[in-house]
Amino acid sequence: MAGDRLINVAIADDHKIFRDGIRMSLKYRDYIKILWEADDGKHMLHKLKIKTPDILLMDIQMPEINGLHALQLIRKEYEDIKIIIVSMYDDKETITKMMEYGANAYLSKTSDAEEIYKAIISCMNEDFYFNDLVNAAVLLKLQHRRKVRRFYPSSVNFNDKELKILKLITEDKTTEEISENVFLSPRTVETIRQNMKSKVGAKTIAGLVMYAMRNKLVE
Repeated sequence: MAGDRLINVAIADDHKIFRDGIRMSLKYRDYIKILWEADDGKHMLHKLKIKTPDILLMDIQMPEINGLHALQLIRKEYEDIKIIIVSMYDDKETITKMMEYGANAYLSKTSDAEEIYKAIISCMNEDFYFNDLVNAAVLLKLQHRRKVRRFYPSSVNFNDKELKILKLITEDKTTEEISENVFLSPRTVETIRQNMKSKVGAKTIAGLVMYAMRNKLVE
């Protein structure tokens, strides 16, 4: 579980009651420490410069700087932070846009404590967390072939080993399961995953998966 080390979590939301709820839900969870809270986008960016969390739970609709703009700013400077969007919006266009801009997961504010914890652990261990909301949004986007801003090159060459690992990633296999399947160490699998992300210009595994599906590298 994330190497059994302490996971520093930050919460950015303009509703104190919601921040309190998340903090209380994570208070007694193993390996979790609430690093700080912020009540608007500007405050959040200021806090990031002082203490950088492993996980950032962030709302979209915030004063000063909204979540979408904040996400873009964060990704330019803090590539390693795992960003989990927690929002009242569940429309597929918003979800897809946030994932394409670099979010590692997208949760509804109706998510229970168990799913929030599960998303945190998944993002730390596997770089992303796909739930029904994200899966449905990505599928609809592919079906309708909507025109979206492209962040990735249109043609990238992957070798056979990379393509096999890519297929296993889209099947939601863990690093350990992939390593057993392709007879490589988990560290080597992780290195290959990072190389594939670099090839297509993706910041997250979600971005890599969407690139693969968009370009028909996997079914």
